[in-house]
Amino acid sequence: MRDTTMGDARIEGLWAHVHALGELARQGSYTGAARRLGISKAAMSQRIAELERAAGVPLVQRTTRSVRLTEAGQQLVEATREAYEQIERSFASVRDLAGEPRGIVRITAPVALGRQQIVPRLADFLRRYPQVRVEMDLSDRLVSLAQEGFDLAIRHTASPPDTHVAWALCETRSWLVASRAYLRRRGEPTHPRELEAHDCLAYPRPGAAPAWSFEARDGTRVTVPVRGSFAANNSEVLREAALQGLGLAVLPDFSAQQALQAGRLRAVLPRWRPVGAFGERIYAIRPYSPVVPRAVQALVAHLRESLQGGFV
Repeated sequence: MRDTTMGDARIEGLWAHVHALGELARQGSYTGAARRLGISKAAMSQRIAELERAAGVPLVQRTTRSVRLTEAGQQLVEATREAYEQIERSFASVRDLAGEPRGIVRITAPVALGRQQIVPRLADFLRRYPQVRVEMDLSDRLVSLAQEGFDLAIRHTASPPDTHVAWALCETRSWLVASRAYLRRRGEPTHPRELEAHDCLAYPRPGAAPAWSFEARDGTRVTVPVRGSFAANNSEVLREAALQGLGLAVLPDFSAQQALQAGRLRAVLPRWRPVGAFGERIYAIRPYSPVVPRAVQALVAHLRESLQGGFV
């Protein structure tokens, strides 16, 4: 009979290496995978090399610009992914029995919303839960939570994805604003159609010509094509351009709040509400899982409580 003791022991010693390969597949780089696992890049590379020697076939294709799994590597990751995800869920649920929220919560949020509204609310949370660590990625691109390893996304949207769990944090709305200097120079519009003759600071949307939609109190809707000398895909930048008198801008309330309250910007067309430019609620979004870590639950509850009054 064949003695499998040594072979089995060697395989058992490679479980962490297989997990590292799965993380490499998710992150797409040795640096990102090593950071996620809390090890050095050299240690990460060594684990993959040892795993390849044990498997007897290449598992990773390396180029100067990217890292991709071979067919064998992808097969191994796909075959073991569910098992490792179950281990992670089980360990998280057991650890949470200790009572106090703990661990790392990785969040992604839009730049303006994160800087202005989320980050200022984290200090109290972290003081209350000293065993929790928050890692935040500020980006206006829509990331894949599962593939990039995020626990939570803060989203400004009207319709969160059906494939995720979404907690509504607060209501939000948009405002059409301009500086007093711009309105003195160009006059104040009284109807959305008049915006065609104004400088409008648009937020570019892929594949769509710049246009703003408005809804009156009686439900009437008007969509107007707009143009101007400046556009940007960040509401903070658009606010600064409006403050400089470059034109009118449609801003979410969390970006317009301080400038409106200080009188540096004025609300324009107050009887017409901008619609469709930004979302109507702020959500915390997470891929569905049977167990939600207590640290994530605690952070969502904290944000809901601190944001319940909205912005303007």
